[in-house]
Amino acid sequence: MKYHHIGIPTHESRDGEVYLEKFKMFASGFETSRFGVEWLRFEPDAPFPDLVKAVPHVAFVVDDLEAAIAGREILIHPNSPSEGVTVAFIVENGAPIEFLQFDEPAKNDSP
Repeated sequence: MKYHHIGIPTHESRDGEVYLEKFKMFASGFETSRFGVEWLRFEPDAPFPDLVKAVPHVAFVVDDLEAAIAGREILIHPNSPSEGVTVAFIVENGAPIEFLQFDEPAKNDSP
């Protein structure tokens, strides 16, 4: 397991944010943060659990997504938000945790 990013929900517009229409959210910061800080601004009807829209999450790259979520409280079931990556969210101690499994190892580089 390797740290990938922290996603921080916000209600404020931020410089450089990009709108992701299919997710009804804006994202910014990840590309420029050497520590993987990503700001997330959600539309009210964004298709995410309230916990993800309100509480920061930490994301980790894993080699085996199914093993990482086995026996855990699943918040978002495994899905592929973009080509080459499968993600899932669990709840750990009341906080959302994201796991990412990349098809190609070169794509999993953290900032």
